Amino acid sequence: MEQSTGCDGDAAASQPGSGSGVSAETSAIDQMLRESRAGLERVQPCDLEKEIAAGAMVVDTRPADQRDRDGALPGAVVIDRNVLEWRLDPSSPHRIPDADDPGRRIVIVCNEGYSSSLAAHTLQRLGLTRATDLIGGFQAWAAWRAGH
Repeated sequence: MEQSTGCDGDAAASQPGSGSGVSAETSAIDQMLRESRAGLERVQPCDLEKEIAAGAMVVDTRPADQRDRDGALPGAVVIDRNVLEWRLDPSSPHRIPDADDPGRRIVIVCNEGYSSSLAAHTLQRLGLTRATDLIGGFQAWAAWRAGH
């Protein structure tokens, strides 16, 4: 399901776990990443603003030191990765108030687009069927933004 909308460049092409073949040298985490991404309709950096305008919740899971170093992601809700599932599961007593619709589009953003793929897949398994992530993460979005 991984998609490209024709934005400048395809950040996914250079990321481990983005290929379709499996070799004897493929690590277990690369295989898991590939399997996780197979069920995601991943978002290109140039499409993030459109996703927000359409009502998507963007969740920044980067650690505080990365946010301090590189800056905030406008429009994103910050949720630490270690509590993500509890904060977004609509049936959890620990969810954030905006996580009340299992059909809402959720775009997870990490630093480079790896852990966000695993997190989005986990959210889908919790019933958040429209969860996905940002190809290339914050770094790809920042690079795209700097070029436009």
